[in-house]
Amino acid sequence: MNEFLSAALAFPAVLFGAALVVVICFWLLVLAGAAGHDSFDTDLDADTVGLGGVPVSVSLSLLVLVSWFVSLTGSVLVLRSDATGTTRALLHVSVLVGALFIAWGVVRMVLRRFRRYFPAEPPPSRQDFVGQICTVRTGTVGADFGQAEVAAADGSTAIVQVRQPERPSTPGEPLTYGSTGLLYAYDAEGEFFWVSPYDAALAPRPVPRDAG
Repeated sequence: MNEFLSAALAFPAVLFGAALVVVICFWLLVLAGAAGHDSFDTDLDADTVGLGGVPVSVSLSLLVLVSWFVSLTGSVLVLRSDATGTTRALLHVSVLVGALFIAWGVVRMVLRRFRRYFPAEPPPSRQDFVGQICTVRTGTVGADFGQAEVAAADGSTAIVQVRQPERPSTPGEPLTYGSTGLLYAYDAEGEFFWVSPYDAALAPRPVPRDAG
């Protein structure tokens, strides 16, 4: 037991041990609903080191866990050796580097088997805005100019180019700044949306259930 504690508190196992405590606290917060398992996906790009395909928190947690176990094992072996002084310090540094490389290889191998359970989400497309309600952000909208603000599914907003077809015989309601419009089609060649006036009063409503 004393040997285990000495190794756990020795360099470099103590570094990975501290990181492991942080990882455990993070997953406790996820279980409590105070954090999301994908909290770091937009901040870190694990694909650059071959650990992508799963949430970053999963790959980092596995990396820390395996690194801690390898470094703990290496620290025990160093403490059991007769090395002292500079030699022991070099051995500890070698354990640090070796733990990182071994953990990286092990996690990469494990993730290859588990990527199938984390299907990649399709990239966002402008077609996703078709059928959405928008708010005009230019003075008017015509057949050659206009912009509107539309909300994405994740709650963010975007400014898109919009156009309203001209109907000389039966002109439609003009769209001006602050007007609400409906994006009903996307012109890929012109990279703009066709928009029409939107009246919430004409929107379909759910059929009420019979009280009886």
